[in-house]
Amino acid sequence: MPKIIFITGATSGFGKAAAAKFASNGYDCIINGRREDRLDQLQVELESKYNVAVYCLPFDVQDEKTVFKYINSLPDDWKNIDVLFNNAGLALGRAYFDEADLNDWNTMIDTNVKGLLYVSKATLPYLKKPGGHIINMGSVAAKDIYEKGNAYCASKAAVDTISHAMRIDLLRHGIKVTAIHPGAAVTEFSIVRFKGDAETANSIYNGLNPLSAEDVADIVYYCASLPEHICINDLVVTCTRQADGIYFNRTGV
Repeated sequence: MPKIIFITGATSGFGKAAAAKFASNGYDCIINGRREDRLDQLQVELESKYNVAVYCLPFDVQDEKTVFKYINSLPDDWKNIDVLFNNAGLALGRAYFDEADLNDWNTMIDTNVKGLLYVSKATLPYLKKPGGHIINMGSVAAKDIYEKGNAYCASKAAVDTISHAMRIDLLRHGIKVTAIHPGAAVTEFSIVRFKGDAETANSIYNGLNPLSAEDVADIVYYCASLPEHICINDLVVTCTRQADGIYFNRTGV
């Protein structure tokens, strides 16, 4: 019986790369995202290339009622989930606290924090016990607060804390909980953050050899494929020229 992974935010970036990585290793995939056309395309790609089964859940993690409706409607043969990868998330804007857009703050909190809570709570009845694994996508922004990061840093710090709380509360069920905190990585992340300003978004990576989505997907898979008695609780990963959320070496020296 193939294992099942449920991935939120699977239409791009880490989520899409993780879907390919797990499918290439024989996992059936439940994929979620707001862009239904991209989900459908990914389903075709994964099924044809890797000969696995794929089930699409097109919903926005911000919408509590829709999250529970879709997850509770999973067919019975999809209700034994091995891995939940809470990947859906975003940064919007990079402004001083007093100049920040409240809509940006609300969207980040509703997606990065509340969305993760909704999906996790809705999925728990269908997560394998014992042996299930929740992997939450954090950020180095959870560990190091930087200028103009305010609400985004706070949202990822919340993911860090929630992951720790999950690990404690779900210990009695034999469920692993891992938080992965990537640094600079080339995905749609910066384009979204800077609202389509590609020049500013790309400048973030000047002088770096940043992580790729595939790099992070490899790490997610590694964490999920360890023996049952081993859990990586908390993992910070950056490119070699990044020390943490603040310090970079862009000179190549």
